[in-house]
Amino acid sequence: EVQFVESGGGLVQAGGSLRLSCATSGFSPDEYVIGWFRQAPGKEHEGVSCIDNTDGSQYYDGSVEGRFTISSDDTKSTVYLQMNSLKPEDTAVYSCAAGWQSSCASNWSRMDFRGKGTLVIVSS
Repeated sequence: EVQFVESGGGLVQAGGSLRLSCATSGFSPDEYVIGWFRQAPGKEHEGVSCIDNTDGSQYYDGSVEGRFTISSDDTKSTVYLQMNSLKPEDTAVYSCAAGWQSSCASNWSRMDFRGKGTLVIVSS
């Protein structure tokens, strides 16, 4: 059974930091892209950051580049998102998802596996 478990969300003041974790199991991550998406109230899922396990390349949305950093453990099964200099507009449910032999440009609906997410609230 494929499982995605996100953790690390919470309430933080603007300018603060959080580190999200996505623990995956039940599949081999080597041929997948694994990305972090977020969904703010009333909005669609948007891609935040992604790591392509086939070549190690990383992707960041322009709104988070320079503030967020994606990484993974040696097994590639746990993916982290270090979020610094948080802004109120970063408030959302953050979820991780994986796509087999996919692209970091793929949207949420094209991912093969998706987690339920962890809530991040940034107060001003």
